[in-house]
Amino acid sequence: MPLVAIPDVSDTLAGLEQTLAGIEQVLDVPSLKKRAEELEAVASAPDLWDDQSRAQEVTSQLSFVQGDIRRIESLRRRLDDLVVLVELAEGEDDADSWAEAERELAGLRKDISEMEVRTLLSGEYDAREALVTIRSEAGGVDAADWAEMLLRLYLRYCERHGWPVEVYDTSYAEEAGIKSATFAVKAPYAYGTLSIEQGTHRLVRISPFDNQGRRQTSFAAVEVLPVTEQTDHIDIPEADMRIDVFRSSGPGGQSVNTTDSAVRITHIPTGIVVSCQNEKSQIQNRAAALRVLQSRLLEVRRREEREKLDALKSDSAGSWGTQMRSYVLHPYQMVKDLRTEYETGNTSAVLDGEIDDFVETGIRWRRTQDGRA
Repeated sequence: MPLVAIPDVSDTLAGLEQTLAGIEQVLDVPSLKKRAEELEAVASAPDLWDDQSRAQEVTSQLSFVQGDIRRIESLRRRLDDLVVLVELAEGEDDADSWAEAERELAGLRKDISEMEVRTLLSGEYDAREALVTIRSEAGGVDAADWAEMLLRLYLRYCERHGWPVEVYDTSYAEEAGIKSATFAVKAPYAYGTLSIEQGTHRLVRISPFDNQGRRQTSFAAVEVLPVTEQTDHIDIPEADMRIDVFRSSGPGGQSVNTTDSAVRITHIPTGIVVSCQNEKSQIQNRAAALRVLQSRLLEVRRREEREKLDALKSDSAGSWGTQMRSYVLHPYQMVKDLRTEYETGNTSAVLDGEIDDFVETGIRWRRTQDGRA
């Protein structure tokens, strides 16, 4: 016999069928397949790689669309198979079949829930790639170390999802850790997904830098912006920029480049400063820094437009500097999101990039907030 009553299994299957049908409708599977065919035609063009940036964009979009199609078709196939398995287990009253059905039911429920979150990413910029900046805040050397831990967390998260990442700039602290780091996540819907992570992250632990072993609280800030596209029309006059070149540096201030290839751009009207030192040439670093500046100016324009429309709400998911998550490693182990109240005691997994439950819960929570497109 099943561990849950048969009517409950039937109700659960009916609920999953309704949810999956809704996902298929919202994502419009026929349109996805048509889009995949169009991208395949573009990707097969012999001169595609003459423009590497364009080629990477096309292949990335194609991979993402094909991935969505595979996931939806797999979920549909698994649900259909599960219905048959439940009927078989019910007819034969077989304990092994019921155990297998219940395992698959639990896994399918989780996977459909994750796919459903994709349908909630409908904001103006949600489909964009993301530009993420992490900065150490209050807490001295512990804060710098914490910022580097967060950098690793997000890089591991992206790696788990197969999202390409390009690190534009890393500013190392003197003793340990980083002052700041900026990287691009080159995957569709990366902005819509990761924007829920924006805000201040608080760490409580026994400081490894305190010879008296005292508890230390430190803070690091995460900023997430949508990557600009050609249609954004963010034109920056040359007169509005001051461009400086300098020699790239690594941990401890050591030089990692023998030429002045690193680039720093100051946007004079706003005072925004960006830099890039991870590319090999000054031209590449300048182009990357300009992309970062355009994304920052897009966010400025976006906020100004919201203010004019009186639509900028006190949404902690988008308010820069708002404390949104607490990571406690001592005297107990707990990571807790202060907006959704979601928490877990598996801190090591979270710090290794396993934040899917936090992200999913956050996206669902954000959907319920006023002022969220």
